[in-house]
Amino acid sequence: MAVNAGAALAQRGGAPMLQSFDLFPTRLWQGQLAALQPHFAQWVTWVLALRAEQPTPAGRTNRSGWNSTDMTVLERPILAPLREAVTLACAQALKEMGLDTQPFTLQSWINLHERGGFNFLHMHEGSMLSGSFYLKVPPGSGPLVFRDPRAGVLHGAVKGPVPNGHCDIELAPSEGLLVLFPCWMEHYVEPHEGREPRICIAFNANAPKAA
Repeated sequence: MAVNAGAALAQRGGAPMLQSFDLFPTRLWQGQLAALQPHFAQWVTWVLALRAEQPTPAGRTNRSGWNSTDMTVLERPILAPLREAVTLACAQALKEMGLDTQPFTLQSWINLHERGGFNFLHMHEGSMLSGSFYLKVPPGSGPLVFRDPRAGVLHGAVKGPVPNGHCDIELAPSEGLLVLFPCWMEHYVEPHEGREPRICIAFNANAPKAA
């Protein structure tokens, strides 16, 4: 049957006209907060001082590193310019998601990796949007890796960054980079090989809790 169909196409002078449709798109956002660069050195000093006050490692996915126990760090006055930028960025992304009238609050914490530190595969359950701001990215910093969210594609024969292929996506961080992504997007961080710590401020945009 397939041979006959191919012969018929050849007689008509070529392959059929096909339309392509990309289903289930997953949108991420990123941008450089270059205007905040004058604050970076002060913020790094503040983060390291905060860690010295709270040296016990925290965080459910961070290994060989440190998470702040404070989950509202963007409320600190020292980070007010960053909070404003993150709030505006989340509002823009949520508008594209059809949630422009939905109020939100920010949950935020510091994620620091020493040499060899990493985050294993996880997601941020129950949020509207998640993201990271990269404050200090020394040489040797491992990439942020997004896992292909289509569970079935793991069983396919096609691999690589091609249509219908399986391919996790690596994002190379840089100082000042802001990244937003769906909370259900599984992700992990490759081991940090640098001598100086890698520092990012992670956050979730959450719907306000009912009174």
